[in-house]
Amino acid sequence: MRVKICGITNLSDALQAIDAGADALGFVFYPESPRYIPPENAKAIISKLPPFIEKVALFVNETPQTIRSLCLESGCTLAQIHFDVEDSFFTEISFPSLRVIRAQKQEDVLKHSDEYRLIDAYCEGYGGSGKRLNIEWFENIDCSKIILAGGLDPKNVSSLKEYGFYGVDVSSGVEASKGLKDHLKVSTFIAKAKG
Repeated sequence: MRVKICGITNLSDALQAIDAGADALGFVFYPESPRYIPPENAKAIISKLPPFIEKVALFVNETPQTIRSLCLESGCTLAQIHFDVEDSFFTEISFPSLRVIRAQKQEDVLKHSDEYRLIDAYCEGYGGSGKRLNIEWFENIDCSKIILAGGLDPKNVSSLKEYGFYGVDVSSGVEASKGLKDHLKVSTFIAKAKG
């Protein structure tokens, strides 16, 4: 399984996650999040990262133009769209993007099954709530294009192997405090996801 460590706010956490084997890092460009990072700070971190790591910018309620421009400005390589939009929105962004489905019921996990998407637990806020999805929803369906998020941590990530998810996305489950990673938890999480 590929692993994204989300809510990166400093270079030390970014480099440690990469050293531990992370495939992608997430930068939250949503000002109301406790893990918010200004795009210029993300750019300073990204400029010091090694190649072949996906740099993901997370957006809530922004226009396609703003999303594209902040991705280009910061050096992010993928836009994660954490709010409900029409399909045409992705065409307008004109930048590699990932749809987020905030699942409230079992049928939601089948939406857009022909494309790669991130599925997170629905909550009133956006992301990093630690709320977990009902894993039974994923039994007997093709999970090969699903990145699972929501309530994951080093203790439960191994149990996801049998479902064949494309990847997992973790934020609060590997934190020491909001916006700061616990390096041992990050290493353990990645080792168990990939082991």
